[in-house]
Amino acid sequence: MAEDTSSPMDRFCGSTFWNATQTWWTNDPDFTPCFEQTALVWTPCAFYWVFVIFDFYYLKASLDRNIPWNKLNVTKALVNLGLLVITALDLIMALIKKGGDSELPLYDLDVWGPIIKFATFLLVFIFIPLNRKYGVQTTGCQFIFWFLLTVLSIPRCRTEVRLESERQKILDSQQPSEQDFSWEEYQFVSFFIFFTFTSIMLILNCFADGLPRQTKYQRGENEIPELSASFLSRITYQWFDKMALKGYRNPLEEKDLWDLRPQDSCSEVMPIFAHHWNQNVRKNYKNKARVEPKAQFSNGNVTFENPHGEKNGRKKGMASIMPPIYKSFGGVFLFGALMKLFTDTLTFAQPQVLSLIISFVEAKEAEPEWKGIMYSVLLFVLAAAQTFILGQYFHRMFIVGLRIRTALINAIYRKALRISNSTKKESTVGEIVNLMAVDAQRFMELTTYLNMIWSAPLQIGLALYFLWQQLGPSVLAGLAVMIILIPVNGVIASRIKTYQIRQMKYKDERVKLMNEVLSGIKVLKLYAWEPSFEKQVLDIRDKEIATLRSTAYLNAGTSFLWSCAPFLVSLVTFATYVLTSEANQLSVEKVLVSINLFDLMKLPLTILPMLSVDIAETQVSVNRINKFLNSEELDPNSVLHDSSKPHPMSIENGEFSWGDEITLRNINIEVKKSSLVALVGTVGSGKSSVVQAFLGEMEKLAGVVNTVGKLAYVPQQAWIQNATVRDNILFGQTYDRKRYNKVIDACALRADIDILSAGDLTEIGEKGINLSGGQKQRISLARAVYSDADLYLLDDPLSAVDAHVGKHIFEEVIGPKGILARKSRVLVTHGVTFLPQVDSIYVLKMGEISESGTFDQLVKNKGAFADFIIQHLQEGNEEEEELNQIKRQISSTGDVPELLGTVEKAIKLARTESLSDSISVTSADSLMGGGGSLRRRAKRQDSHDSVASAASLKKKQEVEGKLIETEKSQTGGVEFAVYKHYIKSVGIFLSVATLVLNFVFQAFQIGSNLWLTKWANDEKVANDTGLRDMYLGVYGAFGFGQVFSYIGSVVIVYLGALIGTRKIFIQLFGHILHAPQAFFDIKPRARILDRLANDIYKLDVVLPELIRVFNSQVFRVLATIVVISLSTPIFLAVIVPIAFLYYFAQRFYVATSRQLMRLESVSRSPIYSHFSETVTGASTIRAYNVGDRFIEESDAKVDKNQVCKYPSVIANRWLAIRLEMVGNLIILFASLFAVLGGQTNPGLVGLSVSYALQVTQTLNWLVRMSSDIETNIVSVERIKEYGETKQEAPWELEQDKNKPKNWPQEGRVEFQNFQVRYREGLDLVLRGVSFNIQGGEKVGIVGRTGAGKSSLTLALFRIIEAAGGRISIDGVDIASMGLHMLRSRLTIIPQDPVLFSGSLRINLDPFEIKTDDEIWKALELSHLKSFVKSLAAGLNHEISEGGENLSVGQRQLVCLARALLRKTKVLVLDEATAAVDLETDDLIQKTIRTEFKECTVLTIAHRLNTILDSDKVIVLDKGQITEFASPTELLDNPKSAFYSMAKDANLV
Repeated sequence: MAEDTSSPMDRFCGSTFWNATQTWWTNDPDFTPCFEQTALVWTPCAFYWVFVIFDFYYLKASLDRNIPWNKLNVTKALVNLGLLVITALDLIMALIKKGGDSELPLYDLDVWGPIIKFATFLLVFIFIPLNRKYGVQTTGCQFIFWFLLTVLSIPRCRTEVRLESERQKILDSQQPSEQDFSWEEYQFVSFFIFFTFTSIMLILNCFADGLPRQTKYQRGENEIPELSASFLSRITYQWFDKMALKGYRNPLEEKDLWDLRPQDSCSEVMPIFAHHWNQNVRKNYKNKARVEPKAQFSNGNVTFENPHGEKNGRKKGMASIMPPIYKSFGGVFLFGALMKLFTDTLTFAQPQVLSLIISFVEAKEAEPEWKGIMYSVLLFVLAAAQTFILGQYFHRMFIVGLRIRTALINAIYRKALRISNSTKKESTVGEIVNLMAVDAQRFMELTTYLNMIWSAPLQIGLALYFLWQQLGPSVLAGLAVMIILIPVNGVIASRIKTYQIRQMKYKDERVKLMNEVLSGIKVLKLYAWEPSFEKQVLDIRDKEIATLRSTAYLNAGTSFLWSCAPFLVSLVTFATYVLTSEANQLSVEKVLVSINLFDLMKLPLTILPMLSVDIAETQVSVNRINKFLNSEELDPNSVLHDSSKPHPMSIENGEFSWGDEITLRNINIEVKKSSLVALVGTVGSGKSSVVQAFLGEMEKLAGVVNTVGKLAYVPQQAWIQNATVRDNILFGQTYDRKRYNKVIDACALRADIDILSAGDLTEIGEKGINLSGGQKQRISLARAVYSDADLYLLDDPLSAVDAHVGKHIFEEVIGPKGILARKSRVLVTHGVTFLPQVDSIYVLKMGEISESGTFDQLVKNKGAFADFIIQHLQEGNEEEEELNQIKRQISSTGDVPELLGTVEKAIKLARTESLSDSISVTSADSLMGGGGSLRRRAKRQDSHDSVASAASLKKKQEVEGKLIETEKSQTGGVEFAVYKHYIKSVGIFLSVATLVLNFVFQAFQIGSNLWLTKWANDEKVANDTGLRDMYLGVYGAFGFGQVFSYIGSVVIVYLGALIGTRKIFIQLFGHILHAPQAFFDIKPRARILDRLANDIYKLDVVLPELIRVFNSQVFRVLATIVVISLSTPIFLAVIVPIAFLYYFAQRFYVATSRQLMRLESVSRSPIYSHFSETVTGASTIRAYNVGDRFIEESDAKVDKNQVCKYPSVIANRWLAIRLEMVGNLIILFASLFAVLGGQTNPGLVGLSVSYALQVTQTLNWLVRMSSDIETNIVSVERIKEYGETKQEAPWELEQDKNKPKNWPQEGRVEFQNFQVRYREGLDLVLRGVSFNIQGGEKVGIVGRTGAGKSSLTLALFRIIEAAGGRISIDGVDIASMGLHMLRSRLTIIPQDPVLFSGSLRINLDPFEIKTDDEIWKALELSHLKSFVKSLAAGLNHEISEGGENLSVGQRQLVCLARALLRKTKVLVLDEATAAVDLETDDLIQKTIRTEFKECTVLTIAHRLNTILDSDKVIVLDKGQITEFASPTELLDNPKSAFYSMAKDANLV
C-alpha cells in the first residue's frame, strides 16, 4: 500500500486502521488489529473519563461513611493492580523490544496505547479506596466501563487466537525458523492476561460492596434492599423480587414494607428546600439585613422565613416556590432529561434497522447470513437499552415528584401553624387542606411528563426528518391531517370536560339527596315516604346517565381519532406520494418504515395538547400555593415576656383588631399572681377577644401585652384530636398516674371514662364526634389542668356542662379551693353563680372595659354589672339553690331593691319549670351528669337507680361498642361470579358484540397492512395507473372498515356499561330502601353512601374506559402473534415459553401492586386529616407551644405514606422492565426467524417485525389494564354484597286493595301478649305487653329510659317486627298487611323533627296529592301560616339540608303540619326529649287537643303535665306494663309509681 494514501490512524498504528473488504463485504467479517487496539479499547476509556463526574457526585451525595475492607473490595484492588502492572509492562516491553537497535519499528500506538489504558485503570483504582471511605457501595460508570471493555475485547480474542494458530503452522512447517515471533508471543500472552483480568473485574462489579460502618441514619432491619443493591440489581430491579414474591404468596401488610430511603425522607428533603426558599425570600427584600447559614436540622427543626418579613422590610413581590424547587430538585431532573434524550434517539434508530432488515430479505441471495443475524441482535440491543434507560428515567422522575410533594406538604404545614387570623378568614379549612391534597399532588403527577415539553417536539421533528427521506414532500400532506386532528381533538376534549362538570354536579346532587335519605331513613319509613324519595333520586340519576351517554359518544369520537388517525395519515400520505408523480413507486421498505414512523409520531402529538392543559392547571396550583405561603403571619413579638413587670399577666392601653375594624380598645387588665380574674359581659362584648389578645392571636394596634410563664388555654369550642382520651389529656406530656387521676376526678370525667367501651384508651373520632359537648369541654379543661402551667386562660369552660357539674368543676378546679388555686387564672363566664368567689371582675361592653372591681363593689355601683345580672336572671337558666345563694350575697351588700326583686322572680320561675326529670334520662351522658337531666337528685333511690342503669348501660355498650361492624378490606383476587354478574347486567348480546367488532377491526387493520405490502411487491403497478388506483381504492376501503368497526366497538362498550350501571344502581338503591331499620343501625351511613357514590362512579366512568382499552389491547396482542406466525410459523414454538414468563410477571405484579395501592391510600388520608385538625386547633397548639411536636407528627405521617408509595412506584418499574424484556425477546425471535427462516416476501417480514416493535407497549398496557380492572371490579363485588342483604316485609300486598279507603275507621288499638327485640341475638325490649285502647281515647305512656316506650311505637309501625304476640288495629292483625298500607294509615309526630332539602311543599306532601288550600289550612292550624306568608317564595321556600334554615321550634311545627295533612284515626306523638321552648310546646298541645279530638292519640311523655288530662296512662318498666289506669286514679294512690314521679316533678 502506498504511503501517501494512508490515514493518520494508519501511520499511528503502522498498519491499516479500517479495511471495508475485510470487515463488511465478506462472509467472514473481522476487524483490523489496529482498529481492535485503538477504537475498541479507547471507546470504553473515553466513556469513563466523560462520565466519571457522576462518580464524584455520588461520593459527595453519599450519607454513609467507611465500608470495611472485605473480600470483594480487596479482590477488586488486587485485580486492578494486576491490570496496572500488565499495562506498565506492555509499555516497558514495547520500548525494549521495538525501535532503536531492534528491526521492529516503534509506532505511536505502542507507546500511547498502554499510557491511555494505564491512566484509565489508575483512575478506576483511585476510586476503590474513595468509594470505601465515602460508603458508596456500587457505581454504574465502572460497571458499564468494564462491561464495554470486556465485550469490545472479544473481537481481538478471535484475532489473537487465529494469529497464534498461523504462527504455530509456520513454526511446525519450517524447522529452521528465521522469524522472531517473541514480540507477537508476548502480546498474545499479555492480552489474554489483560482479558482475563477485565472479565474478573466485570464479574466483581456485578456485586455491591459491604455495608458501611457509619450511617447518618440508623439502618433498621427492615432496611430497603435498594440501598445495598448492586448496579446490575438496580437497573433490573432484581432487589424488588423479594417483595413481589411475598405479595404474591399472601397479601402484603404494613409490617412487610421496607423503611424509607433516608434521602427521600422529610429530614433530608426539607433542609435543602428550606435553604433555597429562605434565600428566595431574602432576595425579595431590599434591606439585606441578615445572612443566614444553610438551613440546618436543629433537633429536627427547619426554619422557614416569613415572606411577609418584618414590618419595615419593603416587599418586592411574592416569593415563588418555583426557584427553590428548581434549585433543590433540578439536578436529578436534568439527569432524567439526559436519559430521555438517549431513549428518544434510540427509538428512532429502530425504523432504520427495520429498513436494513427489509432490504436484507429483499437481497437474500446476495447478502451473507451474518448480517441478518447482526441486524436482529442490533434491534434487540437497541430495544433492551431503551428499556433499561427508560426504566431509570421514570424512576428518577417519580422520586423527584415525591420529593417535591414532600417539600410542599411540609412547607404548607409549617405555614399553616403561623398564619394570621385575617389570612385564615380568607379561606376555609377545606381549601387549605386542598392545597396539600390536590395542588401538591398535582405536582407529583406532572413531573413524570414534564420532559415531554421538549421531547415531544423533538420526536415529531425527528420523525418528519426520516419520513422526508423516505417520501419527500408528500409527508406534509400527512402532517397536515395530523395537525388538523389536534384542534378537533381539543374541541371534543373541552366538550367532554363540560359534560364531566355537569355529571359531577348531578352526582353531587344525588349524593346529597341520598345522604339525607339515609340520615332520615327512620322518618321516611314511619311516613311511608320512600317511593317519593326513590323517585327523586332516580330522576337525578337519569339526568346523570344522559350526560354520561353524551360523554360516551364524544369519547368514541376521540378514540376514533386516536386509532384511525395513523391510518388516515398514511392513506393521505401514500395517496399524495403515488399520485404526484409517475416515478414515485411504493417499495416495501418505504411503506413499512413510514407506517412505523407515523406510529411513533402519534404519542407525542396527542400528549402535547394534554400536557399544555396540565401545565396550565399546575400553574394555577403554583399560584394558590404561593398565595398561601406568602400570606400574612402572626406577629411573634406582639406579646412580650418581660419578667420585670409586677404581675404575671397584663395588658396596658391595648387596642386590638381581627384584621378589619378595631374590636377592643382602651383595655387595661392586671392579673396578680395566684389570683382569679373573671371577664363578664353580654354576648359579643369582646370577652373571648381579650383572651385571644393575651395569646397573641389578635393584631395588636397599640399598647403592651405581657405574660410571664407557661400558658394553658381552654378555648370556648373545645378542640379534640382524633386520638385516645388519655392522649388528648396528656397532650404530649409524660403519663404520671397519680396526677392524671387527680385531674380526671377534679374535672368530673371519671364517670364518663367508665362508661366508654375502652376506658380512657377509647379512641375519639375526628372533631370528637363520639363525645357530647360537655365531655369535650371537660377533656379540654383536663388537658389544661394536666399541663401544670403557670397562667391559665379559661374561655367559658362551664357553658357546655350541667349546672351541678359546673359547680363541682368550679370548686375542684377553678375556684379558690381548686387544683389551680396557686395559679394565675383568667375566667370568661356567663354564669352569675360563681362571681362572688372571684378576686376581681372586669365587665366588658362593646369592646371596652366599662368597670372593674370585686363583686360587692360592682353591685354597689349599680352600673353595667348590675344590668348584666338582671338580664342574666331574666333568662332563668339558674337552679333554685344557686339563686338563693346569690340572693344572700346581694342582700348582704345592702340596699339594692330592684336587684333583689329580680332574684325573687327568678326563684319562682325555677320552681315551676321543674320538669319530670326523674323520667327523662336522655342519654348515657346525662347519667354521668353530663347532659341536662339528673340535676335535682331528690331521692336517694333516684340516684341509686341511675347508677344501676349506668352500669347496665356500660355492659350494653361493650356489646354496642361493636355496634358498627368492621368493613372487610378485600384481599386476593376477585371471583368469576362477580364478572358474571356484571356481564349479565350489561347484557350478553352487547358483551359479545364488542368482542366481535374488536376482532373485525383488527382483521381490517391486518388486511390493510397486508394489502399495502402486496401493492408494494407488485411489479406491474409501475406502468399501469389503473392498477395503482385499484390498489389505492381497496386500501381506502379497508380503512373505512376499520373506522366503522372501531367506533361501533367503542360506543357499545360505553353504552353497555351505562345500561349495566343503571340497572345495578336501581337494584342497589331499591334494596337499600327496602332494608329493615336494623341494617342502618349496624352499617355506618358513610359506608352505605360510599357504595352508592364512589362504587357507582367507578362503574359509570372508570370501568368502561378500562374495559375498552383492555379489549383493544388483547386483540392487538393476538393480531401481533397472528402476523408474526403468518410470516414465520416457527415463531409459535417460542410463544408458549414467552406467554408463560409474561403470565408469571403479571400475576406477581397484580397481587403485590393491588395491595400496595390499598396500603398507600389508607396511609394518605391521615396526612390530610391530621392537617385539617391542626388548622382547626392552631391557636390551641400555639398557646401550649407544641408546634414542633405537631410538625414532627406530620413529617412522620408523610414519611409513612412514602413508605407505601415508593414500593408501588417500584412495582411498576419492576413489571415494566420484565414485560419489556419479554417484548424485546419477541422482537429478537421475530426478526431472527424472519432473517433465517427462508421467508422471501420482504413485506411479511417487515410487517412482522414492525408489529413486534409495538408489542412491548401493548403488553405493558395490558397488564396495567387487567390489574386496574381487577381493582375496580371490586366495586361490583361490594355492590353485589349489598344487593344480597335481608329485606323488610313487602310494601304492598294484593289483599290491601280490599281495605276501605278510610281504614281504620274507629282507631281501636289492641296489644296481645306482645314481645319484640331490636335485632337477632339481643334481649327482648317488650316482654309480653297486653292492653286495649278504645277508639278516640287519649293515652299517655310513661316510664324511665329504656323501659320500652319508643319500642312500642316502633312496633306499632312495624319498624321492628314482633317476636311473639300480635297487635291489631280495628281488629285487623297489622302483620297481615303491606308495610306502606299500615304506615300510611297511621300518623306520627316523631321525636326529632327531620326535614329534607327541597321546597317546604315537598316536605309537607312529597307525593304532591294535596291541594294548596289543604296545605295552607294545615299551616294555619300549626301556627306557621304567618311565617310562610312572610317568605318570598311561600310554599316553594327552599329548605336547606336537615332544615338548618328553620329554628328547631319551626321544624317541630312543620312536623305537626305533616300530621294535620295526613290526619288518620290513630296519632302517635313521640314527645321531643329536648325541652322545646315552652310556647311552641303549648301551641302543639293546643292544636292536638282541638284537631285530633276524634282520634286515638298515644303520647310518649317526657313531661308529666302534658298527659295529666289524658284518659289513660300506661306506666312501663323494663318492657312490662306495671300500671294502666286513668291519671286521677293513679294520683289518688300514693303507692303508685306514677304518683312518685308526679311528686318528683312537684306536680303533687
